[in-house]
Amino acid sequence: MSLAFLMLTLPLTVAAEEPRVELLWAKGAPGAVGTEPAGGHLASTAGTHFDDGKADAEDSIDKVSCRPDFLILCYPVVTLEPPYAHMGGKDADAKLVESLCNEKQVTDKTPPTFLFHTDADRGVVPENSMLFYLALKKAKVPAELHIYEKGNHGVGLAPGDPILKTWPDRLNGWLETRGLLKKQ
Repeated sequence: MSLAFLMLTLPLTVAAEEPRVELLWAKGAPGAVGTEPAGGHLASTAGTHFDDGKADAEDSIDKVSCRPDFLILCYPVVTLEPPYAHMGGKDADAKLVESLCNEKQVTDKTPPTFLFHTDADRGVVPENSMLFYLALKKAKVPAELHIYEKGNHGVGLAPGDPILKTWPDRLNGWLETRGLLKKQ
C-alpha cells in the first residue's frame, strides 16, 4: 500500500494564499498532512481556505481546485485566539487572526479529517483538535479524533511507547475505511 502525502511545514505566519500554491505545486499528492504546530495550522488552512479553481483563468494552475482530498492533523494549532492559542496573533490584525482561526472556517466542503493529539500536550493543547473536530461535525464533514491521555507534544510515530505507537494504526484504518489506500 502506498499513499502520497504533501508535508506542510511552512511558518505559522504564512499568508492564507500559501496553501493553494503548495497544494498546486504537488497536485499529485491528494492530502494535506500537518505534523508540527505550524504544519498542522497550514494543513488546516489548506482545508478551509481553498478555491474550486477558475475554468476561465489564463494560467492553467488557476483552473485547478486546490482543495485537498483529506486532512491528517497531528497535534495541530487550529485557533489563534485565547484561551487555546499556541502563540502569535497578539499583534496581528484582528481580521487576519479571525480568518486564520480555522475552526471558524470549516464548511461542508472541508475535506474529511483525521486528528491525533495527546491530553498531556502543553505545547499545543488538545482543545485545538477538539475545536476543529466539533466544527467538522457541525458541518457534517466525516472526521475521526484520537486523544491519548499521555504523551508530550511532538511525539511523532512514538515507537518507544506501546500505547501511543498505535495511532498510525488508527490512521491506517481510517484511510482504508475512506478508500484512500489502494493495493498496488
